[in-house]
Amino acid sequence: MINMIMAKKIMFNDKYSLTQAVLEGRKTTTRRIVTDKKLHYWKCSCPDMVIVRVPESQKLKTDDNNTYFGIKDKISSEYYCDTITSPYKVGEVVAIAQSYGDCGNMPDYELDEDGYPIMPKRSGFFNKMFVRADLMPHHIRITNIKIERLQNISDEDCFKEGIYKGQCGSADTHFMDVYYYKGDIQPYCTPREAFAVLIDKISGKGTWSSNPYVFVYEFELVD
Repeated sequence: MINMIMAKKIMFNDKYSLTQAVLEGRKTTTRRIVTDKKLHYWKCSCPDMVIVRVPESQKLKTDDNNTYFGIKDKISSEYYCDTITSPYKVGEVVAIAQSYGDCGNMPDYELDEDGYPIMPKRSGFFNKMFVRADLMPHHIRITNIKIERLQNISDEDCFKEGIYKGQCGSADTHFMDVYYYKGDIQPYCTPREAFAVLIDKISGKGTWSSNPYVFVYEFELVD
């Protein structure tokens, strides 16, 4: 058990059983879209560092080398170095968000005559967005972070995201490998095809085709 107050929590989609996949050890990676506008000029990265090329049209003042998005470090005549901050850090232990109703842990609330807690209308009893991180019973530890395009995902990475392999066909014909995600009985021919459909369900239609930059978080289940 983690004997410390968790300052941060992370949410996984319950409709497609991703929280359960994490708790079962089937999901060990998650991709989160990076919205930082500096990535329009992205060149390369290590866990949370990007190198961006600064076009003249984007400078806030003529001949001013130090005001583009607040970048201060000029490393050549064309390039500046800037940091994009990840919400999570390597080695950090993060609480897995679950509703109080699902995880069984709740803050101290007065009970009504039927024994149910009297809680705010938008409470964490039903909505894990409003739960306290320190009351969550399960945690992950971030083991690696990188930035890449969404479509750079490999077949192996898709399995780490919770895609799983099955078979379709019959003994009279032949069986073939197909791929699924929880919550959908439609088989897909490749792991990437299954993940593409899943990410559009989670993050909105067109996410896969827009191919955004994402933080790729690898993690291990702590408890």
